[in-house]
Amino acid sequence: MKKNGMLNSHIAKVLADLGHTDRIVIGDVGLPVPPGVPKIDLALRLGTPGFKEVVDAIAEDMVIEKVVIAEEMKAENKETLQYINDTFRDCEIEACPHERFKQLMGDAKAVIRTGEAKPYANCILQAGVHFG
Repeated sequence: MKKNGMLNSHIAKVLADLGHTDRIVIGDVGLPVPPGVPKIDLALRLGTPGFKEVVDAIAEDMVIEKVVIAEEMKAENKETLQYINDTFRDCEIEACPHERFKQLMGDAKAVIRTGEAKPYANCILQAGVHFG
């Protein structure tokens, strides 16, 4: 048994297989998953697990160079926006319209569904490279 780090075997496999610029999505309970993109469903009930909890766990194991969020988060979910800005202050953060966000999901390696029930609590994490 793995001692620490990402214990979810499906997420651990996706993270291990990521190359530079590959993307994964962490989404709220209502985010639609494009056909053909694998979904890892962590949702147990509304709010569990939360978006922040899942993002924190993944960020511990993933080199992240860029984060994409929906522009609508700025008006509809300021708490999550602040969390994204604080957590990823050393990364590029791109905001785009939610419809564009959903289009970008089409080439993701996986969508990880949380139980989060707040609007626009979604992000695309783009893999960087670890040289050290």
